[in-house]
Amino acid sequence: MTAPIRRALILLVRFLVGARADWRGCAPSTTQRIYFANHGSHLDTVAVMAALPWSLRRLTHPVAARDYWGRNAVLRWIAEVGLRAVLIDRKPVRGDDPLAPAAAVLDRGRSILIFPEGTRGSGEEMGPFRGGLHRMAARFPEVELIPVHLDNLQRILPKGSLLIVPITCTARFGAPIRLEPGEDKGAFLRRARQSVMDLVA
Repeated sequence: MTAPIRRALILLVRFLVGARADWRGCAPSTTQRIYFANHGSHLDTVAVMAALPWSLRRLTHPVAARDYWGRNAVLRWIAEVGLRAVLIDRKPVRGDDPLAPAAAVLDRGRSILIFPEGTRGSGEEMGPFRGGLHRMAARFPEVELIPVHLDNLQRILPKGSLLIVPITCTARFGAPIRLEPGEDKGAFLRRARQSVMDLVA
């Protein structure tokens, strides 16, 4: 029952915003990956998932904020049933690892989609990347790290607006990067952020 619902959700997103894929630095592959993207709209998650072909989408779990996607039954259903999302706490209890659910997905051999800024930006400029991407890269060195840049989504659904503006969105997928031996967290996060910025049209 859930598979037709997922397909209907993806078709709706493609109808509303296009969600076109542009594979610039890599090709679609079922290789285990961590996709990491800029974050400018609540549509970001569904747009990237809609841009992925079915063979990748079925293996990929977006990592989403529990405080937004879990705030009511409808959003939680869309996230967990429609998108197979992993919900995490952005303000965890001291001592808890907020990325443990995402790590569990990677341990099972699946792929994830994360937004390293941690929260939506203005769309004009990406914020600094938080440390979660570095921790995942260090813990799972064999997993490909794929930068993704989303354009137009902040214009399609501006922050604070409930009205969708029909503008086509493109998800650009770049070349894989990796955490280099001896590379410190700050240098890696700056390089990862730049790899997303390099995909701007």
